[in-house]
Amino acid sequence: MKKLLAILSLASAVTLSALAANPDTRVFEMRTYYAAPGKLDALHARFRDHTCKLFEKHGMTNIGYWTPIASEPNAPDNPEQKLVYVLAYPTREAREVSWKEFQGDPDWQAAKTVSEANGKLVAKVEQLFFAAADFSPEIKPSISTDGRVFELRTYTTRPGLLDHLHARFRDHTVALFQRHGMTNLFYWKLLAQQPDNAALLGAPENTLIYLLAHQSTAAAKASFDAFRADPEWVAAKKASEEKAGGSLTVEKDGVKSAFLKATDYSPTK
Repeated sequence: MKKLLAILSLASAVTLSALAANPDTRVFEMRTYYAAPGKLDALHARFRDHTCKLFEKHGMTNIGYWTPIASEPNAPDNPEQKLVYVLAYPTREAREVSWKEFQGDPDWQAAKTVSEANGKLVAKVEQLFFAAADFSPEIKPSISTDGRVFELRTYTTRPGLLDHLHARFRDHTVALFQRHGMTNLFYWKLLAQQPDNAALLGAPENTLIYLLAHQSTAAAKASFDAFRADPEWVAAKKASEEKAGGSLTVEKDGVKSAFLKATDYSPTK
């Protein structure tokens, strides 16, 4: 166990050193679409056949596309008919230019007109803008052949404690997740300026959002059970909370989790 921990710690140190030398300065946007009734399949078809390629044409990087799945047996998948996806841009200014060009593209206008012949496909859109956390693995598309599921987790800290939470993830949590069979994908912090329709779960200065991959929802539960019982995690949690004067996250809804599956056209699967 000590040897494994040493290997994980060394790997984490090497990764963080590389990230520090080449920080990811891009802007990331998470967009959540609520499909109009009966229109989710048509929305998928538009992304599959047109939108994703047009995003890339106009300088946007497709990171991943997902839909919610139930975390409990017999619960319905995606009752709100959501599509969640993430794009990357060189800067916030580049984002505005890319979207303006995309929306004015004749190919997009034609695809939109045809797809909406029987009504709009999207009832509501929510947005969040992120920057990469310094301890995040490289944020890029990846594909696994194992049929993995994804877990989007949002932490809201007590005021002034986000740096404490980042330190715990940087020094302990990320490596311990890996030890217990979870794949660390992306870690983000919210940018200060968010659109009016942003689905904020906490203030930008108090929020961490990240994405993990698991073999299944059952595997996720087993991994987290083992993680929470790990003596190193118990010690790290205790030490960080003693230093901060209590729990790092708020008492109500301080940690939120949503399970997702990748769409067939997602660059990350």
